[in-house]
Amino acid sequence: MNMTYPGMQITVIPVTSFRQNCSIVWDKATSHAMVVDPGGDVQTLLAFIDNRGLDVKTIVITHGHLDHAGGVTGLCRHLSERGKPVPEVIGPSQEDHFLLSSIVEQAYRFGLTDLENAQVDRYACDNDVLHIIGRKFRVIHVPGHTPGHIALVDQEARRAFVGDLLFRNTIGRSDFEYGDGPLLVRSIKEKLLPLGDDILFVPGHGGPSSFGVEREQNPFLIQDSIQDSLAS
Repeated sequence: MNMTYPGMQITVIPVTSFRQNCSIVWDKATSHAMVVDPGGDVQTLLAFIDNRGLDVKTIVITHGHLDHAGGVTGLCRHLSERGKPVPEVIGPSQEDHFLLSSIVEQAYRFGLTDLENAQVDRYACDNDVLHIIGRKFRVIHVPGHTPGHIALVDQEARRAFVGDLLFRNTIGRSDFEYGDGPLLVRSIKEKLLPLGDDILFVPGHGGPSSFGVEREQNPFLIQDSIQDSLAS
């Protein structure tokens, strides 16, 4: 999957058996790159990075689940072994620390042995503005799927990376002991959708969509709106 904006290229590579969307975003002029959610299949990601001659400056993790963060440590290690600077790792909100530090345990439950716990250089906070690859990405803290889940929004390019918050016609799971479905729906409606119907987003799994399409067609968001109207 490829998405473009003048000066910026986005390639999405599904990784691991979960087919999680790892996004590689780079500036065409400088080849400086950001990797969002390298969940695994590190050699596949490295091959793409090498083939394009990219210089990975930053890794951003939207949340602490194994399929989104399990390849962070391996990617940093392999880049360092190749003599390249280790990218800065920006985590989700600090509430997801317990997940980032238990990826090996998470992976064991699925019979996976090639994923590693992830460490970050800093945690993101709501409304932070990250200056990466010559662009500005706004951090939106959207809890519910996990407590510390974030979205990244490039408001100029009208592009977003939303992890497992929102998908085509559905939303992220909330049936974990730390999940909160009503909070997730409310956070999507109050924090993401008002940013603009025209914003195209890359979800954690599956194909892209827009905030406008999901606002009008996503049954979880529509159902919630209907219930709110009936309650009032």
